[in-house]
Amino acid sequence: MHTKTAPYQPDFDRLRRTLKRGQADRVPLMELGIHPRIMADFIGRPIETLTDRIEFYRLAGYDYIKLSPVIDMNPGGFQSESKVQRAEDGDLDRSTWGTEGKGIITSDKEFDRFVWAKVEDEMFRDFDAAAALLPPGMQVVGQYGDIFTFTWEFMGFETFSFALVENPGLVQNIFERVGGIIVELFARMAQYDCVGALFYSDDIAYQSGLMISPQALRTYLFPYMRQIGRICRDRDIPFIYHSDGKMWDVMDELVDIGIDALQPIEPQAWDIREVKDRYGDRFCLIGNIDVDLLARGKPEEVAAEVSRLLREVAPGGGYCVGSGNTVPDYVRFDNYRAMLETVWENGAY
Repeated sequence: MHTKTAPYQPDFDRLRRTLKRGQADRVPLMELGIHPRIMADFIGRPIETLTDRIEFYRLAGYDYIKLSPVIDMNPGGFQSESKVQRAEDGDLDRSTWGTEGKGIITSDKEFDRFVWAKVEDEMFRDFDAAAALLPPGMQVVGQYGDIFTFTWEFMGFETFSFALVENPGLVQNIFERVGGIIVELFARMAQYDCVGALFYSDDIAYQSGLMISPQALRTYLFPYMRQIGRICRDRDIPFIYHSDGKMWDVMDELVDIGIDALQPIEPQAWDIREVKDRYGDRFCLIGNIDVDLLARGKPEEVAAEVSRLLREVAPGGGYCVGSGNTVPDYVRFDNYRAMLETVWENGAY
């Protein structure tokens, strides 16, 4: 393990206050995901248990640990013809990509035969164990997502796009089944006292704008996000939302849904200073450190960018430092440490 660790203890109240757009004692760190290799490099051993993960988050300076239910959304093992063909051709990397053409549910008949997941107690084992393992001051951020993404991946994006016009009933039926499952996951996570916030992730935008029309999002996706928002309000816990890309066209609706914080404010999509100027009183902003910089830059460049965000975005609160997406395994560990250490050393208000 690298001997240098965060010089402060976890304090979820710090994170909660920031997510609610306030200013705490220091700027928190937050990520949607961190690759286990990065965690292992930090603590000096493989990440094999929940205890290992908690130790990483604590020593790295996070006020929370992110946990997700373990669920197979395709328990019947259905595969699209194109995915099977790619696997037979040995194109194993591409077989993990999102389905672009024809997916596994392209007709009412395929919808009727599909095997849908059921929410079961065993999916929450880590949540059951976490309360006894968390150090003082740390809580769980419960995360899941992808109502929109699962729907278009089940159909294939091209098929989904045509069906929005030609077969909206099928689109609605899939959203209802997927949305019902995922809202139930959030309702179950919210029942745990150790859960201090909920984090819904679902990409709806490219760097240039939304993937589908605002009206389609209002019709099919946002009703389920509103249900998650109500779950958060009932528990009085923050609601965090992740989407890549630029979302100006639906920002006011995201406010109305009840979202407290947006992650990751992808730097190629928009200027975080403009987002804070226009919406800083309605959203906490999380992230904005370019993943390419973390992967190919130098530690001093990362430190300079973090320092800029601490100087230009953090004042007044409502900002958490993190990557502009997630921290994948190809990020240079020294760059990741530079991000952490800059916050440790310069993140106090």
